[in-house]
Amino acid sequence: MRLSRYFLPVLKETPAEAQIVSHRLMLRAGMIKQSAAGIYSWLPLGFKVLRKIENIVHEEQARAGHIPIQMPTIQSADLWRESGRYDDYGEEMLRIKDRGGRDMLFTPTAEELVTDIFRSHVNSYKDLPLTLYQIQWKFRDEVRPRFGVMRGREFYMKDGYNFDLTKEDALHAYNRHLVSYLRTYERMGLQAIPMRADSGPIGGDDTHEFLVLAETGESEVFYDSAVTDLTFGDREIDYDDVAQCAGVMEEFTTKYARTDETHEEALFNEVPEERRMTARGIEVGQIFYFGTKYSEAMGATVQGPDGKPVAVHMGSHGIGVSRLLGAIIEASHDENGIIWPEGVTPFHAGIVNLKQGDEEADAACEALEAALEAAGLEPLYDDRKERAGGKFATMDLIGLPWRITVGPRGLKNGVVELTSRRTGESEELPPEAAVAKLVEIYKDHMVKGL
Repeated sequence: MRLSRYFLPVLKETPAEAQIVSHRLMLRAGMIKQSAAGIYSWLPLGFKVLRKIENIVHEEQARAGHIPIQMPTIQSADLWRESGRYDDYGEEMLRIKDRGGRDMLFTPTAEELVTDIFRSHVNSYKDLPLTLYQIQWKFRDEVRPRFGVMRGREFYMKDGYNFDLTKEDALHAYNRHLVSYLRTYERMGLQAIPMRADSGPIGGDDTHEFLVLAETGESEVFYDSAVTDLTFGDREIDYDDVAQCAGVMEEFTTKYARTDETHEEALFNEVPEERRMTARGIEVGQIFYFGTKYSEAMGATVQGPDGKPVAVHMGSHGIGVSRLLGAIIEASHDENGIIWPEGVTPFHAGIVNLKQGDEEADAACEALEAALEAAGLEPLYDDRKERAGGKFATMDLIGLPWRITVGPRGLKNGVVELTSRRTGESEELPPEAAVAKLVEIYKDHMVKGL
């Protein structure tokens, strides 16, 4: 992509309303534009990252055997009255009426709707287990929307729902989701720590939140520092293996890690003092097991092995897809701008032409662009007739992990400069060697998908 043809409305000044790093940088990098309080338009760069994150979520859900669907954003209030949550949910729910005077609502979550789908089509235990999920826009009318996409009113979310015959089967689904979430976050360059949490209006006794440590996190968290040494890595997991999934759950949730809502000082004090940590955390996902709460209220039963009706056991599992952009930036930035992890970067490398209009430099940049595209990578070629300092500032702001700098002086020696955004380290390489190095760097990320 040529930057001269791209829509990238970067800002030199930080808008006054932006209070935290991710909000400031997303506005300055031309990723979003506020439409109303807590509601944003996603501009090309932001939309590109949003899609990268969404694709990783889809790939890991498919790997775990979960099935995508798409439910509407507008629901009937009748289903929520049936479950008993219509009046209980509170003012965060946007309640509306259609032209016929029927009570409707803008989806804050979809337990009722998916339960209605299930009870309409699944009748036998032989059709279980079943996990359905969607990635869809939600709306919760936050009293004080702030921090950009971190606490917006409209947000993009993956919500999944499992249906199982027994509690044991449903707890395996819970563990399976934990495993898939660990893989998902690590592919995005994040360490998201599972922490015992409060279930809130969704309900249930078993729930973990996944939190990314950051100074701007909305939750106070208490944890054993040993949990930050845990990584899922490249291990292969059989999602049908109950013991294997339970082993990962035990590994990642045995050490103390809790939000302020579930913190127990006595248990925390059993952790060796040098490992007792308090910090702030950004929630990027949550998993729930809530048993038969919705299935009993809404008549979601199947015929059991003995021929008698059985209320299915359920759980729900969410990932804040749009919120993840903010979390990644909060965890990965410096004073010059964003530093995208390779797994979610909007473009794999930036090409900076130091002397646009120079025949040799232009040809070299075009050849690099073509070679990277032929290798399956997406470069962003800054072909504007701007000063070098301005081009470097733009690349630093938008945070592409790698920059190739092309200028007449280097070309005389047959080299270009390859620079890491994260470390700032540069090396001079022949153009074909720079391309080969980038292909090798991204090879692992390109094969992790299905």
